[in-house]
Amino acid sequence: MSETSSDNIMTWPTDPAEIEERRFRAEESIRKKFHKQLFTPFAKACKTYRLISEGDHIAVCISGGKDSMLMAKLFQEIKKHRQCNFELSFLVMDPGYNAKNRELIEYNAQNLGIPVTIFESDIFDAVDTLDKNPCYICARMRRGYLYSNAKALGCNKIALGHHYDDVIETILMGMLQGAQIQTMMPKLHSTNFEGMELIRPMYLVRESDICAWRDYNDLHFLQCACHFTETCETCREDGTSSSKRLETKRLIAELKKNNPFIESNIFKSVENVNLDTVIGYKKDGVRHHFLDEY
Repeated sequence: MSETSSDNIMTWPTDPAEIEERRFRAEESIRKKFHKQLFTPFAKACKTYRLISEGDHIAVCISGGKDSMLMAKLFQEIKKHRQCNFELSFLVMDPGYNAKNRELIEYNAQNLGIPVTIFESDIFDAVDTLDKNPCYICARMRRGYLYSNAKALGCNKIALGHHYDDVIETILMGMLQGAQIQTMMPKLHSTNFEGMELIRPMYLVRESDICAWRDYNDLHFLQCACHFTETCETCREDGTSSSKRLETKRLIAELKKNNPFIESNIFKSVENVNLDTVIGYKKDGVRHHFLDEY
């Protein structure tokens, strides 16, 4: 079962007992069947990259897709372990969804037991008039709205649902499309919102495992609510063209046929950078060259 677009929305059952049973099944599958594939890497990322600290108030940003919805459930699960005290707010920004897309997000949140706070914006209308880079501008605007509304709720962090596959695709895209070596960081300090931080706790979770959890529980999530396509042909939350990302995804799959370690090698490549063998690099916006200290 795949994610759904605005033209093919699957609704939840209305019987309270059946709704409760489906919610319980989804939560139990995280604790049991998919514990190793989902909760373990989620918790490992939180610990390895120190994503959750005592006293945090985290805005879990939900777009309505499979990644962010599962992230919300994993946050609820890890909070039960009480290894440190932190608060959660589940934040949904409506940038101008059509009625069916908005309804699907509300249905899924209600029936998965995620108490969302929804706020409105006119981002889709604003980017409709742009001729160049509308997806990039949309992503930047959405990020800004999320930061400002999270801060208004008293949060000090926002959590986004980017996963392991997003990370390795970004690394390869940067090299092949952008002529640079960089990665999607597990956490970042905001440059425009003082005291705010962005975290990515799904950093080590594989997309195939997210899809397996979704399909096992017969869940139907929003694929994309882009004003331009209402599918997901041109936009992503990180502002990249999905055609280039899909091309990169297919390239990785092809390379994996000959090297089963290709994905982990791409991931580890940005952990094992040897500056002694790098021609040049940037640090804090300043360009350095190997001849500076040769």
